[in-house]
Amino acid sequence: MTKINKRIMAFALMVFSSVTMAHAAGNHNSITVFQDPNCGCCDGWTAHMQASGFKVKSIKSTEMAAIKQKLGVPYELASCHTAVINETGQIIEGHVPANAVNKLLADASEKGVAAPGMPLNSPGMGQLDGNLVTVDFNGKPFSRD
Repeated sequence: MTKINKRIMAFALMVFSSVTMAHAAGNHNSITVFQDPNCGCCDGWTAHMQASGFKVKSIKSTEMAAIKQKLGVPYELASCHTAVINETGQIIEGHVPANAVNKLLADASEKGVAAPGMPLNSPGMGQLDGNLVTVDFNGKPFSRD
């Protein structure tokens, strides 16, 4: 098994364990965020989520492309960090506001929501101005914050 395959396998086991434990605890507000160790804006987004009542576990990784691929994040929607809602397995890609995450939690049929790229009017990057459009994993508008 190659070094990268071992890392991906370890990652998959870690996500599965997190999802299983959170499901047992019944905690909808627990997320695991994977972020590049050299990215500072991810910490700003994490702080936004914590201030909005989410419990956040951060994992620094230099294998972000492999993590995104394993979780099924569409390439064109990629951003600097990827989070998993531990109980549902739903994906949060990038600087998605907490309001949009709560909307995602209310719709179990949605696999994930993204704020593609690094929008300046998003949590961790700047002030929300009512013009940030997040999209679902099919690229359709999901919320406006």
